[in-house]
Amino acid sequence: MNKRIYISDMDGTLLRNDASLSDNSRRILTRLLGQGVAFTVASARSVIAIRQALGDLPLRLPVIAINGAFISDYATGRHLMINAMSPELVAEIYSRILKHECIPFISAFDGAQDRLYFSQLSNAGMQWYHDDRHNSGDDRLTFLEDLTHSIGRDHIVSLSVIGPQEEIAPLAYELEEELGNRLENHFFPNPYSPPWWWLTIHDKRSCKSQAVQQMVEYAGFSMDDLVVFGDNLNDVKMFQQTRRAIAVANGTEEIKQYATEVIGSNEEDSVVNYVLQDSMKL
Repeated sequence: MNKRIYISDMDGTLLRNDASLSDNSRRILTRLLGQGVAFTVASARSVIAIRQALGDLPLRLPVIAINGAFISDYATGRHLMINAMSPELVAEIYSRILKHECIPFISAFDGAQDRLYFSQLSNAGMQWYHDDRHNSGDDRLTFLEDLTHSIGRDHIVSLSVIGPQEEIAPLAYELEEELGNRLENHFFPNPYSPPWWWLTIHDKRSCKSQAVQQMVEYAGFSMDDLVVFGDNLNDVKMFQQTRRAIAVANGTEEIKQYATEVIGSNEEDSVVNYVLQDSMKL
């Protein structure tokens, strides 16, 4: 096996702007994986959404989902690790969300399957997300009239608040100031549904950087063997912990500051071409 492990972000990095994997990238990756190249993904997506985007790609390594909340077997979707929040922490977050007159989506594992709970769709951004998941056949989507019924019953890994930037920003600031030592949060505009902003709230352990370390150890590599790819703020900590952090050209200026190299854009198969050329040198 090549003495290198490659872990890539998906949206804006491995995937094109239409959230698809190009035929060329799929063809090259399939060949490289067949040759034993160690490659996998670390994404804000759920396992189901990862599998929908990558399809029959023969990934042998587990995938990192929901920004490190899950490390899961790609073929079966079975979770090898779950970084859930305590019921007390979830209840505290939920009360603060309600105080700001917002309603979240809740990502959870109920012991048998993943769930994406919702109660009200109070704006067009929430409706877009619901419809996107429904139209893609995401069987996590579950209506729950009272979202508190999931607290203490399920393994809750993330709460997502969707709305106008000016409405969610005060909540994002409050959570960072008052619960930042317990949470890993991301506040960002969703490129697929402008102008809506998202605030995703996770446990402090639910971080790509920690999940990447666990993945490297699981696969039998060292951190010196790691190459990561990314484009946005939720990749910063992942970039900070490796000597080879590769940003795509369309990435934010902030992520490029932490990169050891900047390659072409996500529209140019740049990640896969990099892996192809780098693996040939080993």
